Amino acid sequence: MSWFAEISSWHWFALGLVLLMAEMAGTGGYLLWIGIAAGITGMVLLLVPELAWQWQLVIFSVTSVASAILWWKYHQARPPVVDEPLLNKRSAQYIGRIFTLSDPIENGRGKIRVDDSFWEVAAHEDMPAGSRVKVVALEHDQIFRVKKC
Repeated sequence: MSWFAEISSWHWFALGLVLLMAEMAGTGGYLLWIGIAAGITGMVLLLVPELAWQWQLVIFSVTSVASAILWWKYHQARPPVVDEPLLNKRSAQYIGRIFTLSDPIENGRGKIRVDDSFWEVAAHEDMPAGSRVKVVALEHDQIFRVKKC
């Protein structure tokens, strides 16, 4: 416990630097905000050098959580703009397209052939094989909701 009493602002700056360097290794943004919180705690300790180690830990904890929450809220309010939003969402790329039923829709379920694979479809009405259907929505990322064309 005596070691905690001797923590200086440079210890906090060093911790912040180590966390920022670890962030550069590719953790996805988690250590960035903790490293910034360590730097803020070091700056507070520079301004108030007699601050007890318990308060230093409280400041570090609160700023870690607060900075992560603020970043999350900022990121939610301003999502990144991408050129191809459906690039890795193969099934979502088929919404709006028209296909021919390979298996009839019976009891609300059937199948369509898309390129070299078969996809399950759901509809409110039964339809015979060979009917043309339009994909209008996606259910559970793997079942197309379709309607008759």
